[in-house]
Amino acid sequence: MELELDLNKKYTYADYLTWLDEKRRELYNGFIRMMTPAPAMKHQAVLSELNTEFVNFLRKKKKCKIFPAPFDVRLPNIGENDEKITTVLQP
Repeated sequence: MELELDLNKKYTYADYLTWLDEKRRELYNGFIRMMTPAPAMKHQAVLSELNTEFVNFLRKKKKCKIFPAPFDVRLPNIGENDEKITTVLQP
């Protein structure tokens, strides 16, 4: 069963967590932004090489970490808890 969401409605991260279908989407200021389907093999190969370089570089710094996708990057306003966040990105 396909999930039907109103693209003109404003949503929060709490809403986002209830969407259990396979579609890729982000929230930007509360509004849904549909993402493209899974990346192609060439894209993933380039990403893998870049990831290796970043990890090797950052390992020396020990202050940064790399998290492979999918990973929800939440951008809260000051003092905003997870349930009220309206911007969730998957870089």
